Amino acid sequence: MKLIKKFIPYYKPYLGVFFLDLLCASILSIIDLAFPQFLRILRATLFLEAPEVILKRLGLIAVLLIAMYAVRSLCRWYVTYQGHMMGARMESGMRRELFDKFESFSFSYYDTHNTGEMMSKLVSDLFDISELAHHGPENIFISVVKILGSFILLMRINVPMTLCLVTVVVFMALFAIYQNKKMRITFRDNRKKIAGINSSLQDTLGGIRVVKSFTGEEIEQKKFDDSNLAFLDSKKANYRQMGIFNSGNNFFEGLMFVTVLVAGGFFIAKGQMTGEDLAIYALYINIFINPVNVLVEFTEQLQKGLAGFERFREVVETTPDIEDKENAGELKNVKGVIDYKDVSFSYEDDENVLNHIDLHVDAGKSVAIVGPSGGGKTTLCSLLPRFYDVTGGSVLIDGTDIRDVTQKSLRSYIGIVQQDVYLFNGTVKENIAYGKPEATMEEIVEAARRADLLDFIETLPNGFETQVGERGARLSGGQKQRIAIARVFLKNPPILILDEATSALDNESERYIQESLDKLSVGRTTITIAHRLSTILGADEILVLDGDGIKERGNHKELIKLGGLYEKYYRMQLGKV
Repeated sequence: MKLIKKFIPYYKPYLGVFFLDLLCASILSIIDLAFPQFLRILRATLFLEAPEVILKRLGLIAVLLIAMYAVRSLCRWYVTYQGHMMGARMESGMRRELFDKFESFSFSYYDTHNTGEMMSKLVSDLFDISELAHHGPENIFISVVKILGSFILLMRINVPMTLCLVTVVVFMALFAIYQNKKMRITFRDNRKKIAGINSSLQDTLGGIRVVKSFTGEEIEQKKFDDSNLAFLDSKKANYRQMGIFNSGNNFFEGLMFVTVLVAGGFFIAKGQMTGEDLAIYALYINIFINPVNVLVEFTEQLQKGLAGFERFREVVETTPDIEDKENAGELKNVKGVIDYKDVSFSYEDDENVLNHIDLHVDAGKSVAIVGPSGGGKTTLCSLLPRFYDVTGGSVLIDGTDIRDVTQKSLRSYIGIVQQDVYLFNGTVKENIAYGKPEATMEEIVEAARRADLLDFIETLPNGFETQVGERGARLSGGQKQRIAIARVFLKNPPILILDEATSALDNESERYIQESLDKLSVGRTTITIAHRLSTILGADEILVLDGDGIKERGNHKELIKLGGLYEKYYRMQLGKV
């Protein structure tokens, strides 16, 4: 009931369609109930008249019935079309809400949740919710109207026999409630298992180049088979419960017909009922049983929808660990002064990755960070745009704590070029303009020129309109990196983070890309995470960072003279160790 109460507000924008849908559904039910009663009235009145009277009035009766079923057809069209569209719009709104929620989460959420599972919630779960949103109220309303209407009419024909029938229905309802609880457990497990399949599939296809280069097809087949068979086992348990549920209800349905036949024969023998009344009664039995069956089948849809809605609410009700303060202001007119004051950071339930870091960077200056893998270099840089929040201390830009301003305004002043460049499946133009979608073509061309990208773009079959493929699969590493640099040139931020931007490139590509990065860094406050020390020789300050904090700091010459860790790394890269 808690889930249903949370589900009801989603109907609010569509109340007009919703109530008209229920009105059409009630008309459908009333017309279905009216036909046997109409037949009973005609049998007791018109069909007792002379043949010429019957023939005279048949035309009028036909016109009335055709009009009645024309109205029924229009109502059925509205229920089928507009009712389904209402469900589809609710599904679309929920999908937008879920997508917006996913986008609000920080990196911490994505560190612990799988993309395939999130996609399952966005697609499979919401489809079941949509079907429930449309068919749920409609099926319940139609079924209740038909059951109550046919029950009243059956009572008018024969009260004792109807009470016998109700007894069977009560036992049928108790059985359905009992089985319903078991089915819900299996449907919830189904949702988890299909998410496991999506997760396995996304992982394999996303890393297909690694799979093929290491001939890992059999490994991936085994992983997929495990998740696929787990889902099959879950479906087996689910269908077992559904089999018990449907066969049990089928038995009770047959019991209703047996009750009508035996009780009807008994009352006819006692002279309390005529054969004609039993025939009319049998017509109403079909009307009575049909909505009962609809409700029985609806329980499966209800459990699927609620299982999906439960998973949907789990995400929607999750509070992002990084949110703007209620009174957060806009960061404006950034010069680029950066301060880390006694900063510490740890991931959930882990030891500190960073311990009491103090760092000051003047506007327009460049700082490089070197050190062993796992020493916290990338984490330190990720704190500046608030991809993670510090667990101790504070980070300031131009003297303002970044937690006091909106994330959007903060990140608008920071440009990032990473080692693993992500290009979206679109054109070169769209990827360059990603950080500034309103940019003019002249601005995009200028950004490409400054990134030394124009000569390459001119060789493409469609120039700026050339498709780059998924994750930029049609481009080389250096070409993707240039697009990423052009993207930042277009954004033109005062603060720049270069996260090992050239470490994955060959020597020639590195030289050209480094020239572009040097151009990009001019006049900007730049923090560079360096793997190749040759790329940071001109940095104003170099920090040597490991798990215990900043071990050394100074420019290149000062650190070489110091003869510490930096000097050791430098000699190793020169091959002099």
